[in-house]
Amino acid sequence: MSYGKKTLEDLRGPASELRREIPEVYAGFSAELKAAMAPGALDTKTKELMALVIGVTQQCDGCIASHARAAARAGATKKEVAEALGVAIFMNGGPSTVYGPRAWEAFAEFSTE
Repeated sequence: MSYGKKTLEDLRGPASELRREIPEVYAGFSAELKAAMAPGALDTKTKELMALVIGVTQQCDGCIASHARAAARAGATKKEVAEALGVAIFMNGGPSTVYGPRAWEAFAEFSTE
């Protein structure tokens, strides 16, 4: 298991425990996620690339792993992910040169390309 899959695996247990304690919060978050990622003027793939870049700029390992997987499932290509990560590096500088490669590795794990 590598970066993306390991991160999701490590979070699975604690997240499930917390979800049982505060189900209303998680239900609200889930509804917000579904609404935000639904296709509209922007397709889901574009939104997942945006979320991946935000995960990089926020240095959120769980966000990176989750949205790398979702971007792959939405049909993002390696080139699209690379260019999106380039924007993260441009906008966020040095920290994104650390978290960008983490996102790249996570996407590669989930990509069928």
